[in-house]
Amino acid sequence: MEYMLMLYQSKDDFAERDDPAKAPAYWAGWKAYIESMYASGIVKSGAGLQPPATGTTLHVVDGKRRVQDGPFADTKEQLGGFFVIEVPDLDGALAWAARSPSATTAGVEVRPVLVMRGDR
Repeated sequence: MEYMLMLYQSKDDFAERDDPAKAPAYWAGWKAYIESMYASGIVKSGAGLQPPATGTTLHVVDGKRRVQDGPFADTKEQLGGFFVIEVPDLDGALAWAARSPSATTAGVEVRPVLVMRGDR
């Protein structure tokens, strides 16, 4: 079964990415996690994301586009990356989510991937 792991990060997590003193340890933790996921063969796809301020949110209201720069939601955590993995069950997905560096600082949302059937 496929699950998406949505890896959330705090403002401090995003700041560590570019801090010369903290970035090596930050990236070392992610490198170890990502390498272990790929080595296990469960990764279907995945990517890290640029910081929330680089995002653009679009809504269509009454047929007109409304565009807002930066993150739409004002939250303590923002989406920092994702993986789609294939594991036997939710317990397997949760086990991989728990190993993520995000699990100890902001959180990981685990959600089953929707399978579209051609005859729906």
